Parts: sequence; structure tokens; C-alpha cells
Amino acid sequence: MKIEVPAILAGDRRMLARAITLIESTRPEDELEADALLQEILPQTGRSVRVAVSGSPGAGKSTFIEAFGMKSIQAGSKVAVLAVDPTSSITGGSILGDKTRMSILSAHPSAFVRPSPSGGSLGGVSRRTREVIWLVEAAGFDRIILETVGVGQSEIDAAGMTDFYLLLQLPNAGDELQGIKKGILEIADCVFVNKSDMDRPSALRSRAELESALHYQRPRTSGWQIPVLAGSATTGEGLDQLLVTLHEFCIHQGYNDLTVKPPTSSLFHLRRCAQLTDWMHDRIKDGLVRNFYASASVRSKLTEVETKVANGTLLATEAVQKLFDAYRQGSMP
Repeated sequence: MKIEVPAILAGDRRMLARAITLIESTRPEDELEADALLQEILPQTGRSVRVAVSGSPGAGKSTFIEAFGMKSIQAGSKVAVLAVDPTSSITGGSILGDKTRMSILSAHPSAFVRPSPSGGSLGGVSRRTREVIWLVEAAGFDRIILETVGVGQSEIDAAGMTDFYLLLQLPNAGDELQGIKKGILEIADCVFVNKSDMDRPSALRSRAELESALHYQRPRTSGWQIPVLAGSATTGEGLDQLLVTLHEFCIHQGYNDLTVKPPTSSLFHLRRCAQLTDWMHDRIKDGLVRNFYASASVRSKLTEVETKVANGTLLATEAVQKLFDAYRQGSMP
């Protein structure tokens, strides 16, 4: 079945799903078709707010995203959820169970839920998350929610392809100094203490500790004071306030009309420009790694060099230099 761009622009979910499958394909023969598709739909992208949702295991990300997605739909948005599941380093498989965890949202006509395997990529996202974001934007979704794999220093990649980074925390998640240690706070635009209904005193204490920690931290968005909200995805508490906060953030960034692209004078536009250049550099790195290991000169030496490194007869630094030399010689005309 051929990918039809007009069908994607008209919101055809089946065609959108097929296009995402093409984009995520690792088959070399699919890359040219995927790049041609991206070139065609790129002018129709950009009219959305991209929200990354991160948090440690047990923070309730899937429950929160379903509740927040439904609240966004009630406010008039069309919501696309891109949920990234970790890929096993042993079997190479992923569970991809987010559609079952978000059964109400995934069944709504104004929502689209797509789980994707991380494919071993770091940064809490899959290797083609940026491109999938553009596809769902072209299909008319104006609220993109990216659920990352987990929380940690590597999550910074998710911040590099979204506009608003939301960090979910739990009551009793740690003291103020522990909060400062978590580098994730450095890229958050908002913190939401979830499951506050389960332990109200601890939730209020965590909120106060986080506010104190953030007071000494420079926000990634200039002029924006990072808010710390408390609520519950289960009861819906705090979600209306979060929608207001997101709206205020967009206004602060100079973007208040999702029917058009962000004005070129806005902070939103500058952030999107940075996202595009980040994409270019990511593709460069990806291409270099693939070309390196595909090189006949490298393959001819790789097993021998690996054996010597494993036996302790060759330093890893020397091994790398030998392989680089082989790669450069093999690349010469």
C-alpha cells in the first residue's frame, strides 16, 4: 500500500500509522522513501505544542497522560501520544503496551496513541521520534505528548525535540539536595507532584522542597519561573491548573495561535530552529556510525582487534585508532 500524503493531511489514521511504520523502519531500502515523505509533509508541520512527560518508574506517567490528554481534548485540542517503550538489549523486543494502559484515550476520535520501541536509543526517545512528531502534526494533531522511557541524565534528548518539559514527581521522592542532584530538573519547564491524594502532607512537603531547590536553579527557558504543581491523575486534581500553566508558557514564548506556525520573532520559533539543527546533527552521528561499521576495511580488522582487546594485549584506545585509520583509508577515493 503506497503512502498517500493527502490522506495523511486529511487525518487518515490507517495511512498515518503506515507512514510512521515506514519512518521507523531500519531497512536501508525504506530510507529514500521515508526521506521523500518527510520532505513533502514538512511544510505542513509545526502547528502544535509538543509536551514531553517524564518521571521515575511508578510516577504514574501513563495514567497521567491519559487524564491530561482527555482534559486537553475537552479543551478543544486534538491529541497525539507518542509513547516510547524500552527495547530489550537481550531479545531486541519491546512490550509496547501503552494502548492498553490508555484504553479510554486511545479509543477517542480526537486522539491518536502510538507506542514505539526505543531501539536501544538513549535520551528516553526512539531513533525517529522527531520525524514521527512531524507526521502527527501534519495529520492535524495540535497537542503532541511524548512519554519518555524513564528519568535520568539521558532524558535531555526528549527536551531537545519538545517545547514544554513536564517532570512528574511522587510524594516523598527525596529531600531538597537529592532533587538538585537529579539533572532532569535542569531541563524541566514544570514539575507536577502526582498521586498527591494518597499522601497529602508528603505531597505538600515535596512541593515545598522542589520549589526551594528550583529557586537556586537557572531555568532552561529564559524569564520563565518553573512552577511546581501538586495533584492527582486519578482524581483530576491539578490538571486544569496545568493546562493554564501550559497556556501561560506558550504566551511567554510568543505563541498563542495554533492555527499558524510560531511567529519568527517568538522564542518558540527559535526553539524549533534549534530542534531542526539538532535533528541534522543526530542524523550525521547516526550515518557516521552506520557507515563506520559497514566499511569493509573496518569489518576486516574488527574481529582481530576485538580479540586483542579482550585478551588484554591491546589497549582500547589503540584499537580505536587502528579502526579509525582503517576507516579513513577505506574511504579514500
